[in-house]
Amino acid sequence: MGFYEQLQGLRRQRRVKLADAARVIGMAASNLATAIQGKHDVRASTLEAIAAALDADWVLVPREHRLAVQRLLEGKGTGPDQEAKTSVELLLGPKA
Repeated sequence: MGFYEQLQGLRRQRRVKLADAARVIGMAASNLATAIQGKHDVRASTLEAIAAALDADWVLVPREHRLAVQRLLEGKGTGPDQEAKTSVELLLGPKA
């Protein structure tokens, strides 16, 4: 899921009306709609304001951790630790 899809999805999930978010941010609702649809470049300060209006933060995720973060956001990251050694691996010790 891309960044702008996440913005739109979070706004819907939090049930924040576009006009209400725009009022909090201090910009026209039409400009906010264009910004969260990714139709034009926006400043980092605007993204921070949008995130704050949605009670969220935006962060950079290193590519090597992207899949883990994506799974967590999808609610799939709460299962067993796939990186942890199994009991058999622990019993057999390090591979020779």
